[in-house]
Amino acid sequence: MQILSFPESATPDALRGQVLALQDEAWPSADGVPAAGPSHDPLLRPQSMLLVAEDGTVLAALDLLYKDLAHAGRSWRAAGLSTVVTRSAARGRGHGRRLVGAARAALAADPAVDLGLFTCDRALRPFYEAAGWTYLPESVLVGGTPDDPFPSDAPGFDKTVMAAFFTAPAREARPVFTGSRIPLHPGRIDRLW
Repeated sequence: MQILSFPESATPDALRGQVLALQDEAWPSADGVPAAGPSHDPLLRPQSMLLVAEDGTVLAALDLLYKDLAHAGRSWRAAGLSTVVTRSAARGRGHGRRLVGAARAALAADPAVDLGLFTCDRALRPFYEAAGWTYLPESVLVGGTPDDPFPSDAPGFDKTVMAAFFTAPAREARPVFTGSRIPLHPGRIDRLW
């Protein structure tokens, strides 16, 4: 097995087709037609990470998204996980945790990233914690746009915020991210990552 990383738009077609099929299996489209193109806003510089078996089968996939955000009086270089999925026939073998841990390590090694932030279903919190991410209690990511916000605590959501603080200033600022509303605002395509 190997972990491969590509800009989403440059992922080889054979691999991208498998990723789209896995995403459609996990989150079927409302109209029954699977997505064909990029999943994310190019302004978020989406980077696809794939765990690929020796035979070329994509076992797990996720996308990293990047955005500057303003919070607590300063600008932060943030990244987040999106569209984390494991092939249903390969679940329960640690593939997803391995890939999510590798994504955290890649972000930690990137000098252009201060912190990682994303939402997940509350039931998945232990999975992400096992891969090295930290739960931010009572925190809310506010997605969408400033004019059309999409908060992670919207009615009907059961989301929690996960984080990792990579730089010294980010680690020092952890208390201002805990228990707060964080204005992520990734836009209209990726309303909330």
